Amino acid sequence: MANKRDLKKDINYVLGDIIEAVYLWELENPDKDNKSGEEIIDEAITSFDGFMARANERSLENAKKHFKTLRDDLEKTATELVKKVNAL
Repeated sequence: MANKRDLKKDINYVLGDIIEAVYLWELENPDKDNKSGEEIIDEAITSFDGFMARANERSLENAKKHFKTLRDDLEKTATELVKKVNAL
């Protein structure tokens, strides 16, 4: 199992890349409405905060199961956000 530090880095990189993709879309399409892009960024930031809070939990009964669930949730959230970015 990877350590907690690597999980936190993965959370940061994945959600950061999604935010960066939205910013690039906004730069490439200045004439389009940015409201939907801002909503995606806000959702990514909210997700980041939630994932980091879950990653920093101290009292865990089954740490391996907790972190596996966290990784699965990160993958699902990232997939949903990428679909939204592609729909822009």
